Amino acid sequence: MTAKVIIFDFDGTLANTIDVIVDITNRLALEFGYKQTTQAELEQLKNLSSREIVKHSGISILKLPFLIKKVRAELNKEIKNIKPICEMTGILSELSSMEHRLGIVTSNSKENIVEFLEKNEWQHLFDFIYSGTTLFGKSKVINKLIKQEELNREEIIYIGDETRDIEAARKSNIKAIAVAWGFNSPEVLAQQNPDFLVHQPQELLSAVIALNSYEKFQLNSDFLSQGTLKF
Repeated sequence: MTAKVIIFDFDGTLANTIDVIVDITNRLALEFGYKQTTQAELEQLKNLSSREIVKHSGISILKLPFLIKKVRAELNKEIKNIKPICEMTGILSELSSMEHRLGIVTSNSKENIVEFLEKNEWQHLFDFIYSGTTLFGKSKVINKLIKQEELNREEIIYIGDETRDIEAARKSNIKAIAVAWGFNSPEVLAQQNPDFLVHQPQELLSAVIALNSYEKFQLNSDFLSQGTLKF
């Protein structure tokens, strides 16, 4: 079944927000009762799953929704300075020209996304934006959009840079592509068994074509280490 809908995560996948988010969360550490992250610790955190990172931070689960809301508000002040991931404009245009519907599912706010899309003249490329208010609630958001947009799960690919993105795709029974240029390391992403793991934006096109062309395949070890597509 050919994929007709491609859903993107935003932070770290489409937009280079990681450094800004780390700065914001460090500023909010005292207020929300967790420890700040040094650059050395950040590199270590990239090898942990999203759930392990929350546990490592020491933040109360009860405070997490309030932290997310505050981070989104603070990020709005910085959104004009956020840059797209290199080469992504051309990739999105190519996917759109291939008659895929493109959308975004994110923990960021819709307001921030809309402002970013307009600033970078991407608004015409995306058909929908769905925003969730919880860190681990993306599968519910995906299921909501599937119902509202009347989509076929077999025709959807979800693309994200964190283990929770791949986890959400699996829970929603849709295909998943993990990208290695965002927050989580390629090694920890591979442990989530995405349908593909890509290391460079231009590899997204090959991965999408491959998912459209083959019903079953496995990640090749050479692909994991070198970023080449093999079956």
